[in-house]
Amino acid sequence: MSARVGRKLRVAGVVQGVGFRPFVHRLASRLRLSGQVGNDVEGVFIEIEGTQENVAEFLTALCRDAPPRARIDRVQVSERPARGTTGFRISTSRAGTRPAALVPADVGTCADCLRELFDPADRRYRYPFVNCAHCGPRYTIVRAVPYDRARTTMARFPMCAACRAEYTDATNRRFHAEPTCCSGCGPRLVLGDSPDPLGEAVARLAEGQVLAVKGLGGFHLAVLAAHPAAAAVLRARKRRPDKPFAVMVADLRQAAELCEVDDAEALSDPRGPIVLLPRRAGAPVSEAVAPGTNELGLLLPYTPLHHLLLRELDEPIVLTSGNVSDEPIAHRHARSLGEVADAVLTHDRPIRSPADDSVVRGGRVLRRARGFAPEPVSLPVRTPRPILACGAELKNTFCLVRDERAFLSPHLGDLSDHATFTRFATTVEHFGRLFGITPRVVAHDLHPDYRSTRYATDLAGVDLVGVQHHHAHAASCLAENGEKGPVIAVVFDGTGYGPDGTIWGGEFLVADLAGYRRIGHLKPVPMPGGATAIRQPWRMAAAYLPEVRLPVARRNESRWGPVVAMARNGVNAPLTSSAGRLFDAAAALLDVRDVITYEGQAAVELEQRADPSTSDGYRAGTEGLVVCGEDLLRALVADLCAGVDPGVVAARFHNGVADAIVACCTAAREETGLTSVALSGGVFQNALLLRRTVDGLRRSGFRVLTHRRVPPNDGGISLGQAAVAAALVSCAS
Repeated sequence: MSARVGRKLRVAGVVQGVGFRPFVHRLASRLRLSGQVGNDVEGVFIEIEGTQENVAEFLTALCRDAPPRARIDRVQVSERPARGTTGFRISTSRAGTRPAALVPADVGTCADCLRELFDPADRRYRYPFVNCAHCGPRYTIVRAVPYDRARTTMARFPMCAACRAEYTDATNRRFHAEPTCCSGCGPRLVLGDSPDPLGEAVARLAEGQVLAVKGLGGFHLAVLAAHPAAAAVLRARKRRPDKPFAVMVADLRQAAELCEVDDAEALSDPRGPIVLLPRRAGAPVSEAVAPGTNELGLLLPYTPLHHLLLRELDEPIVLTSGNVSDEPIAHRHARSLGEVADAVLTHDRPIRSPADDSVVRGGRVLRRARGFAPEPVSLPVRTPRPILACGAELKNTFCLVRDERAFLSPHLGDLSDHATFTRFATTVEHFGRLFGITPRVVAHDLHPDYRSTRYATDLAGVDLVGVQHHHAHAASCLAENGEKGPVIAVVFDGTGYGPDGTIWGGEFLVADLAGYRRIGHLKPVPMPGGATAIRQPWRMAAAYLPEVRLPVARRNESRWGPVVAMARNGVNAPLTSSAGRLFDAAAALLDVRDVITYEGQAAVELEQRADPSTSDGYRAGTEGLVVCGEDLLRALVADLCAGVDPGVVAARFHNGVADAIVACCTAAREETGLTSVALSGGVFQNALLLRRTVDGLRRSGFRVLTHRRVPPNDGGISLGQAAVAAALVSCAS
């Protein structure tokens, strides 16, 4: 018989709240090993002893067979003497002073729980909070680590005897599943004083009413997707004139009736993101749901309550964030939604950390929130000092860094809204406590009027690192791809504070994590009216082509002359190299949109107009690496006047921008010898532009880095700021 040996293990990564301790218990028991497993502030600790062969098999299987939602970053193994212990147990979690454990993201309902939900013989039949070790709420209910029920918002619900028996049964999938509950001991639905909250909710939706529904990360507002009056009422009450609503469908079959489901894997992702997909002609969805676009944002049910609602209704519903205008999502109560919703379907499980739904397009994350946050991104540099990166003003996220781990917050929104800024500040504090990070270095945007910048500069006892906006975009792309640079970085977005006093946004940089050099850009033009030109794209058409006599000039005839004069005289007309403003001008000239009601609307609708079968593009002149966007617009106008189909014109404009990018990168390669290009900035949310640019660069022999897990828009800025600060601190230490 082999001699017994002992080992101590420390496992770091996403190993709490994902069924990891029960997995270890089952594995050790199968291999007849004794010892214990438990959570602490650093992750999971394990002590085992048994035969040398079985211990070796345990060490191999620990990583190979880990639960699907687990992510093992590191396993440290040390020897310990065999003590002759018997049995294997899950021990009491150990508290500590410096949390380092990773908090898992929320996970959509698993197949086993769904079977129980719709099985009349199961004791959790139609219970809207069914969950297990493999699914359910995680980040949104965690108050502190180690991850145990007592440190979640489930602490107020003592388990009944039946749930406790499952929780302590090593063969049960609810073995040490902290949110375990049932109708006898867990959260309950409420809709006014209705004895049947779910039935009442379904009836109200069927009548065309607006329903507020409390979910995992906050309240949603719901109406029937095919009910035009209900969708119009929701738009009016929510004060959201045009921005598309998301649509929840019961399953992939229902999704295929509405859209061309070319990304079934993303739609079926247990993280439950909204996935943007091409809408089918004649899809039974009200035009008021997503006006001006041929796409729909679909998502599948990711909570038991969603599954029950969709099963009862048997038709898609609009499911949009429970807020008014640009306010943060409501999560404690629905009082702020009183003028929007006709009824409120709520429950008594508190939400500790609100989170919006994540958004994915073409396998690329455009909004990183529920299901993705707060799982960290690994930086390519390790910082000796903890860092806070405060992010941008719009689409704000922040980022906390310890060692090489960057913890991005969920999407927070526009910090110019006071309530959103308040949530930003409280979430920074919560993240700091949750991950045991007290920042000593704080990175921020160079724009002095951003509230995120003022937050940083008001902090005491920290070292500040100002990071130029477009360098942060480039660094975000590098960091996500695990690279330090240097690369040629193409950063196209709407606005960013330029060190030369102009508004940047169409930039060619040579960049690494520690620094950058601007080598090219779009030729600057005036923005007549400043920020007003962002909301009124026709002004950019006037700035680029003041003499044009297209319908856009006639529609705005009374204001066209004064705006042209404003641009020529430089009065309230700052210069900008913004690619976003170039796309705005093109959209106005093509009669897509003169005025927008949400950020990027003109460019979004311009992309929708483009004929993807068109392969040729307009040609932009360059002076060095300064691209003349006016050339693209003049060619566009010439085609319009010649009667060319607007879809072809829109496509030629996109192709011309992509060709200009490739030409400038090729010239930059001659100057620098660099053969890698990083693409970042909100303009690269445009799938047509991104595809044409990537294809052109690769044909020209470049290696191309793009975003997939972190948004290319300002939602990724905080990661870039953090990576820059980490590189600078690392170099200085």
